Amino acid sequence: MSNIRVAVGMCVKNAEVTVKEAIEQVIEQDFPHEFMELIVVDGCSRDKTLSIVKDCLDTIDMKSKIFCENKGLGHARQIVVDNARGDYIVWVDGDMVLAKDFVRKQVEFMEENSDVGIAKGKYELRHGPNLLSTLEIYSRAAAKLGDFRHEKARSKSLGTSGCIYRVKAIRQAGGFDKNIKGYGEDWDAEYRTRAAGWSLCICQVRYQDYERLGLTWKELWLRYWKRGYDSYDVLEKHSGIIKLYTMLPPAAFLAGILNSLSVYRLTREKIVFLLPFFYPLKMMFWWFGFISRHLES
Repeated sequence: MSNIRVAVGMCVKNAEVTVKEAIEQVIEQDFPHEFMELIVVDGCSRDKTLSIVKDCLDTIDMKSKIFCENKGLGHARQIVVDNARGDYIVWVDGDMVLAKDFVRKQVEFMEENSDVGIAKGKYELRHGPNLLSTLEIYSRAAAKLGDFRHEKARSKSLGTSGCIYRVKAIRQAGGFDKNIKGYGEDWDAEYRTRAAGWSLCICQVRYQDYERLGLTWKELWLRYWKRGYDSYDVLEKHSGIIKLYTMLPPAAFLAGILNSLSVYRLTREKIVFLLPFFYPLKMMFWWFGFISRHLES
């Protein structure tokens, strides 16, 4: 019988600059290593990511597995679900920075809340290496400030990174959709997990994610164009999950005002008042991608 209680799932691609540190963050966790396993799925990286991962796993004191795939993110996530032997999966990206008690606190939270299928840690509110990075960090953190157990949050997505999944819940929901190759695999899985009767929420454990290398305008454009493009298929699959007018730039501007006030109360950073202008910009990029996919269909 396996004594594994939690699997750390890491789906990576072309992350040679940060993946070694991300794995080290997992190794340094204070959760007993004999009860953990690390499952890495490499998306056929074109850089040194896979060799770095193999070198790291050769020396760790916990069970580990490496898989390679080229069918997309939904397929990669499902590989982790299919191979996880414990009760929980903690999702760690290849560029995350974790507190040493990150896994332990998430497991404790799930043990205390048996109705929760998915719980996400909180983004660390901090400055990034440049202005765009800082605004993206604050905007992503602001999007996770609401009560995800509330009915009004059903259209929101926690995102997979920094989350803990109850294995029973994600398997009951049917796992990840292997046909989703890009963004949206988490949104789809969360929607079906809720539909299966499980709660989603935020828990009080912090981590840093993304933007450690400095975000560029081109990267911002590509990120949100791709999100819009990939969201089209998810919204076709789950019609009515959101009202598209809420994604329009005027609505984004209003959301930016409300979120900037929330973040300012937490940080007292005046830079957050740029969020009402940053949000519509991202949504314009999103719409370009969404319309591009619509024209292809």
